[in-house]
Amino acid sequence: MTMLQRLRADHAPALLAFERENRAYFAAFVPDRGDVYFTGFDARHAELLAEQAAGAHHFHVLADTSGAVLGRVNLVDVADGSAELGYRIAERAAGQGLATSAVREVCGLARSRYGLRSLRAVTTVDNPASQAVLGRAGFVVGGGTTLGGRPGLRYARDLDDEDADV
Repeated sequence: MTMLQRLRADHAPALLAFERENRAYFAAFVPDRGDVYFTGFDARHAELLAEQAAGAHHFHVLADTSGAVLGRVNLVDVADGSAELGYRIAERAAGQGLATSAVREVCGLARSRYGLRSLRAVTTVDNPASQAVLGRAGFVVGGGTTLGGRPGLRYARDLDDEDADV
């Protein structure tokens, strides 16, 4: 069983372990966070929590019953009723529907708890699994982009349309 939880200070050790264990896996699909992310993790985690408290972002972890982090789903750059959605699921948990269910849950929170009206997302064109997750969660392709120097796709979802719940 998994639980989606709003990011807290006590998630730091499990979140760092998740990022370290999956670094190479994630780098195959998205730009690598770089060594500075890992060496400065504690300070950055504190900064993110402060930004979340200020309402600039909404961070979530997907944890199992032991507290291990299996994924993250984040809403960043919150402004004018909109935010950008980003997510990553551990390699050992991929292909189990966790990304789709967590993204759907965060879309619901975006509208009901955070008062957002629309979301954006991007993925690389060579990541069909992420494209499928976004499609199952009600996002539609809105054009091309570049992500870390790689060809990508932009997606959008209107949260005001209650019929868009999937």
